[in-house]
Amino acid sequence: MSFSDLFKSGGQTRNMLHFAVLAKIAHVDGEINETEQEILNKFAKKLSIGKEQAEEVLAHLDQYPLPSVAFKQERLEYLFELFQVIYADHEIDELEEQSIYKYAIALGFNEEEAKRVIEISIKIFGGKISLEDYLLFHEFLAQKK
Repeated sequence: MSFSDLFKSGGQTRNMLHFAVLAKIAHVDGEINETEQEILNKFAKKLSIGKEQAEEVLAHLDQYPLPSVAFKQERLEYLFELFQVIYADHEIDELEEQSIYKYAIALGFNEEEAKRVIEISIKIFGGKISLEDYLLFHEFLAQKK
């Protein structure tokens, strides 16, 4: 089963994979520091992942591949899904934003695209929109470039 197939399966599986990718990103420099752990704890809570599940993911990070997504629409869908979870409490803090930036880079956005998509997404998620509107908006912006 491919990484994208896992994302298309049940909601809890997708949440676990989002968490695993965020954990892998935090672990890239060798260890997860206290600040990164706090961020991961926040994401675990938002993703409805229990402490034991989170510890299991952290203990087996090698079993969770970083995504390799060829199509921009898929990247946007993954980010949209994560933004929906993050904005469940109607807020995003600076550390969450930094983690999402790293997540966007891991999905295949370049630095400029990642900054732009996240900035726009944060503005958009201040209100409620559908995935279709989100994708159309990003298509519109890409055409204006």
